[in-house]
Amino acid sequence: MDEYIVSARKYRPLNFDSVVGQLSLTTTLKNSIKSGKLAHAYLFCGPRGVGKTTCARIFAKAINCTSQSDGDACGVCESCRAFDEQRSLNIHELDAASNNTVDDIRELCKQVQIPPQTGRYKVFIIDEVHMLSSSAFNAFLKTLEEPPSYVVFILATTEKHKILPTILSRCQVYDFQRMTTQSTVDHLQYVAGKEGYTAEPEALALIAEKADGGMRDALSIFDQMVSFTAGNLTYELVCKNLNVLSTEYYFTMVEHFLKCEVEPCLLLLNEVLMKGFDAGNFIAGLAVHLRNLLVARDESGACLLEMSEKMKARYREQAGRVKPRFIYRAIKLCNDCDQSYRTSHNKRLQVEICLIQAAQLAEDDGDPSGRCPTKILKPIFSRLSGRRDDAAGTTTAAQKDVRPGGGVATQEANAVRPDASMTPGGGITEPSTRVSPQPMPQGSSPEKKPNLRHVTFKHFGKTQETGKVETAAEHSQQVYEVTPLTQDGLMHAWFSYCHSLPRELNADAQRMKGMQPKVTGTSTFEIAVTNPLVQRQMEEMYESIRSHMAKTLHNSELSFNIRLEEVREVQKMYNPAEELKAMMERYSPVRKLVAELSLQLE
Repeated sequence: MDEYIVSARKYRPLNFDSVVGQLSLTTTLKNSIKSGKLAHAYLFCGPRGVGKTTCARIFAKAINCTSQSDGDACGVCESCRAFDEQRSLNIHELDAASNNTVDDIRELCKQVQIPPQTGRYKVFIIDEVHMLSSSAFNAFLKTLEEPPSYVVFILATTEKHKILPTILSRCQVYDFQRMTTQSTVDHLQYVAGKEGYTAEPEALALIAEKADGGMRDALSIFDQMVSFTAGNLTYELVCKNLNVLSTEYYFTMVEHFLKCEVEPCLLLLNEVLMKGFDAGNFIAGLAVHLRNLLVARDESGACLLEMSEKMKARYREQAGRVKPRFIYRAIKLCNDCDQSYRTSHNKRLQVEICLIQAAQLAEDDGDPSGRCPTKILKPIFSRLSGRRDDAAGTTTAAQKDVRPGGGVATQEANAVRPDASMTPGGGITEPSTRVSPQPMPQGSSPEKKPNLRHVTFKHFGKTQETGKVETAAEHSQQVYEVTPLTQDGLMHAWFSYCHSLPRELNADAQRMKGMQPKVTGTSTFEIAVTNPLVQRQMEEMYESIRSHMAKTLHNSELSFNIRLEEVREVQKMYNPAEELKAMMERYSPVRKLVAELSLQLE
């Protein structure tokens, strides 16, 4: 039985042309070899498994090749054969992860002083160079900056940000790119053909996606899948072995969203969880699926889809039946759910709520089945207050809407009632529970009762179906019983109005609390202010204040006056000398006494 060699080693590139996914970088290295313009230090950095160490070995082999052509090693000369047989004395590899002390670097610097016995260059490849300690870096600085002419350093690292800036400034830096899904799939297809395996493009694309841009990881997963499938790689078998959720679940979930089916969404989630998949990973994968649908809507965005052509066609087909607005809102829901998933105590419920909301988005966009829910505009500010009973004067719990102008509107079930009325100050006043508006013949007037007054207001409402503001032709009548004013009741109603103002008018509310309205009659009171600006502001709020106070005090004839009070002159304070002088000017006996006694105040 022949010795088995893993694909990552067996199909490791031996020249620049066989390197996958780094064309611009390998072209630069080949041109520098052909022109003989070699730097004394190189830094290869990039993700794992993208060919950093491989390119370093190919570069070291090429610069020592005695019969190179086109900047690449020939593979037949003594230097190339010595390198392939791992007996070359000109190429030294050092693992900085395990040789990262000052003594290791000092030993390397001693080897630098020995010229090559065969070949032109002595190459030192230091892998994982970011693992060197700070003292080792400092010991390496001078040698790295001015090595002998026959020495070339090649440093490789996956974490460039950990390299000291003094090291970076002494090297030519080459940044390796992640492998694209297509380039990885092409190389895996090449390996499968060489080994005689059969593989579906979707299966190889899934392996490439799982490798996350690393060719070595992709080849390792490929070998694992070959052992599991006996050389016949299918998409279903690869999904099962890698424990990857099939995209079929995401396509099915979106179909349920488009049909506004809530229960199938929850059942599909339960099926996913029963297979051992995490709900957080599922919602993250659903967000990626929606993103792919958004990208697939436009042909110019096809380059952003790293998948097979068959899968791209399926995404385009489903994307053509989905509105962009639905995709935007669904992605937002999935993203919010993903962010709050880790901190949620009931993680499954968090995901289920997200799916329920997503299943209702198609209804909001205008479902042709006519199941779109009716929109009801709710108030911005709401608080609990009391509802007056006309007969007994009792109150029951009701919900009121406090408007910025100061009016108060009573609502039930957070909806504007069609028989409500709006006060001039902007508040909506609900008719009494026992008095309802009746249509009156033209030219007639309501019957007047003693101590009762009928007040009619226009109603400005919003229709529940269209949401458009309109002036209604309906009128409502409110019956208030005239209750004489008392100072205590007036102050209670005044502070009630101050507390009803919204948060935006908090400064005005605090100023009004400092005022002292006084009763001047059965249905009148007076407010004294000392500032003309405050007087003007109170006049603008007149109707709002009067409407609220009239309803609270049960006095429809209520009115008030805003009086500008003159500021009294502040009495001047005198010192003892000034006080004596003033008394002498006012009283002659005092002046005479001071003169006779020759008094003098110090």
